[in-house]
Amino acid sequence: MIPPSPITDLFLDIGGVLLTNGWDDDIQKRTADKFGLDYQEMHERHHLTFDTYEEGKLSLDEYLNRIVFYQERSFTKEAFKAFMYAQSQPFPEMIELMCGLKAKYGLEIAAVSNEGRELTVYRVLQFKLGTFIDFFISSCFVHYRKPDEDIYRIALDIAQVRPEQVVYIDDRAMFVEVAQGLGIKGILHSGYETTRTALANLNLTFSK
Repeated sequence: MIPPSPITDLFLDIGGVLLTNGWDDDIQKRTADKFGLDYQEMHERHHLTFDTYEEGKLSLDEYLNRIVFYQERSFTKEAFKAFMYAQSQPFPEMIELMCGLKAKYGLEIAAVSNEGRELTVYRVLQFKLGTFIDFFISSCFVHYRKPDEDIYRIALDIAQVRPEQVVYIDDRAMFVEVAQGLGIKGILHSGYETTRTALANLNLTFSK
C-alpha cells in the first residue's frame, strides 16, 4: 500500500508542459510564412488584442478579423484556422507521467492555463486531455489570465484544497512564482526529466 502523500492535487499548465504552445511567436512566424503575410504587422496587431481573446471576450473569428482578415485575403479563414490547429503537438512522456501519478496516488488534476476558447476546446478533445484532467481553469472560461492571482484562487476554490496540498507545474518562471506566493508548491518545467525529479523530491514518483 502506497502511503498517502500530503499532495492531493496537481495544477498544470497546458502549453509548454503537456502540449506545445497553441499560438506562440514561432507558430505565428510559420503561419505568416505559410500564408504570405507580413509577420511584424500581424504580430503587432496580435499584441494589441490577444489578451482580450485569451480572456474569452472575443471569438477566434473576431480575433482573426482584427489581425489578418481586416482586408481581403487570397485564402479562407477556415484554411488559416486549420493550419493554426495543426501546429499543436503532444509531449507524450509528460502526459504519461501525469496519468501515472494520478493513478498511483489518486491525485486530482486541474489545468490552469491562458488560452482562447476555440484552441482550448480543440486541444482538449484532440489530445484527450479530459481523460486525466478533472477540470479546466482556462483564462477563456474564467476571464482571468495568469499572472493574476485570482485564476489560482479559483482553481483552489473549485478543487476545495489548501495551497500547501497543491503542486503547480508551468514553464514560465513568473507564473510559478505567483503560485508560490499563494503558498502553492511550484515546479518550473524545463523538460521531462527535471520535472520528474522535482516531483520525486516531493515524494511523487512514477516508473514506466
